[in-house]
Amino acid sequence: MPNKICFIELPVAAVGPTKLFYESAFGFAMTDFGPTYSCTMNGQLDLGLQGDAQEATRAALPVILVEALEDAERAVKKAGGIITKAAFSFPGGRRFHFQDPSGNELAAMQTE
Repeated sequence: MPNKICFIELPVAAVGPTKLFYESAFGFAMTDFGPTYSCTMNGQLDLGLQGDAQEATRAALPVILVEALEDAERAVKKAGGIITKAAFSFPGGRRFHFQDPSGNELAAMQTE
């Protein structure tokens, strides 16, 4: 189903302790993608932990699943959104970040 929130990414000071917290407190199974990133991969609403300070957003980052990334980028711009991070690839797909008119940062992603 396109155009649904599928992921929430949290900025974290350290992935290890935060990952352990979510595993211990809620039983989340998390997959590491290097030393600064880990996420659940249940395919519903997943949680990502971003430990790279240069890549992390200031607040939680909702990610919207879209069918066509370029179409979504055009629609965001046409609706008055501001692109804050150009499209980039990551394991499993591509995404870009944007700000809505209230200044909230979100991302749109397309899977491979």
